[in-house]
Amino acid sequence: QVQLVESGGGLVQAGGSLRLSCAASGRTFSSSTMGWFRQAPGKERDFVAAISWSDWSDTSIYYADSVKGRFTISRDNAKNTVYLQMNSLKPEDTAVYYCAAKSGTYTAAAVNYVDWGQGTQVTVSS
Repeated sequence: QVQLVESGGGLVQAGGSLRLSCAASGRTFSSSTMGWFRQAPGKERDFVAAISWSDWSDTSIYYADSVKGRFTISRDNAKNTVYLQMNSLKPEDTAVYYCAAKSGTYTAAAVNYVDWGQGTQVTVSS
């Protein structure tokens, strides 16, 4: 099991920026994926971004179309932390953002992620 702790959410005006962090601890795998998802009130949990790595291949990064060019996912191996830099935020980015982890390769389907953080609220005012 992997423990995930998110931080960095808050209230920001449209056009502003926030950086979310997800600190991971616990079991590690030779091939892993960590992803960010978000869930707005009354809506499903949607994929935002993911980063995959393994002992035998380069890191791969994936984004939802709605955030491409505005959000950047990255990973600090030494700190076991994944970041989501969010720029040019829009009111429609308002949601609870969750960090998630799975062994193996990338998928955008939330159901395939085993471990989840508690979520952090991001609110973008117009």
